[in-house]
Parts: sequence; structure tokens; C-alpha cells
Amino acid sequence: MSEPRVDRLTASQRDALAAELAELEGPKRTAAVEAIRTAREHGDLSENFEYHAAKDEQGLLEARIRTLRSRLDHSVLVEESELERDKIGVGSAVEIEDEQGNRIQGEISSLGGNGTISPDSPLGRALVGHCVGDAVDVDAPRGKWIARILSIRRS
Repeated sequence: MSEPRVDRLTASQRDALAAELAELEGPKRTAAVEAIRTAREHGDLSENFEYHAAKDEQGLLEARIRTLRSRLDHSVLVEESELERDKIGVGSAVEIEDEQGNRIQGEISSLGGNGTISPDSPLGRALVGHCVGDAVDVDAPRGKWIARILSIRRS
């Protein structure tokens, strides 16, 4: 069995994961159990779409809870004081520009979701450790391109 991936997280990123976990384990789990109970009351479970949908939803919820717990258990807290303010690292909000002048904004984070750039992605690997004004080569699956770093700020 492979070792779990270790995520480097800032305190605010770790807090966001913990808050999502608390929401899922509390109100969301309670709502899922209630939805199953209500659907059961509608009779024959073999043809009860509401029951099967509620059970599927509960399965997805429990899978997300396991994922969040694992990520929190296997994460390493990055002290913001350890990060250089003028270099890109975990927790940096960056704005870059490609060769065509298209601008991209994102936060270096392994949390995923909209507006995030994984430090393990081709773009993230290219950006980490660089400063404003640097032009970095990004070796992406769709081909190589150059990203110019316009701004860095700590989120």
C-alpha cells in the first residue's frame, strides 16, 4: 500500500479543511440520515428512488469526510513566518501572465477548487520559489509555455 500524500498547508488552509469537516460531520451528516429516514417511510425500498438517492448521497458525504480526515492527519503545517514574502510558496496568491497577455490569478494550495494552483501541478512546480518579474517555463501536458509573475501576496 502506498504512503499517503503529505500536504503542506498554512494555518488558514488547515482551518478551512477543519471547518468543512465539522460542517460535513455535523449538520450535513444529520441531514443525510434524516433524508434516508424520510425516504424509508415511503414504503418498498427496492423501488424507492428517494431512498437510493439518499443512500448514494450519504456514501459521497462519508467518502469526503474520510478524505478530509486523511488530509488533515497527513498534513504538515507551514509557518507563515518561514515563508519568504517576496517568493512564491504555499499560501501565496499570485497573478501571472502568459505569452498572449492572458492573466491568471490563483492561490498556491493543495486544497483544490476554483482559484487554486496545486504546488504539485506543472504550473505550481514552475512558480514555487520565484519572485515578481520572473519569467518561468511551464512544462504542461498541452505543451511548454512561459508565465511571467506579475504579483505575489500572502492570503
